[in-house]
Amino acid sequence: MEQYVLGMYQPDGETPPARFLEEVMRQLGELNQEMVEAGAWVSSLALHPVSAATVVSSADRAPGGDVVVTDGPYAESKEHLGGFWLIQAPDLDAALGWAERIVKITTLPIEVRPVRLTITV
Repeated sequence: MEQYVLGMYQPDGETPPARFLEEVMRQLGELNQEMVEAGAWVSSLALHPVSAATVVSSADRAPGGDVVVTDGPYAESKEHLGGFWLIQAPDLDAALGWAERIVKITTLPIEVRPVRLTITV
């Protein structure tokens, strides 16, 4: 089984109304349970808004070789990663199938990317 990250991109700005989010979260909970039952679900996380981000830049980007810490996202964009699923699937087509189901629930774009290497300690 291969592993894939399904990254959900959310627009910056106003949060949708609670009545909309409650239904989306209910449906995502059901989909997560289906992933668990199918043996596909590994993990999933929802992230705080991009305004909570802090970026630590490598020494080669800073004058004098120091590390620079800045508030906000690394990239200026109208959309940012809002959460992700780590799944296992037999192939890309199966991973895309899970992503399509998420899109139908959230209406948000989902980036599907294979995991190159799993590091364990």
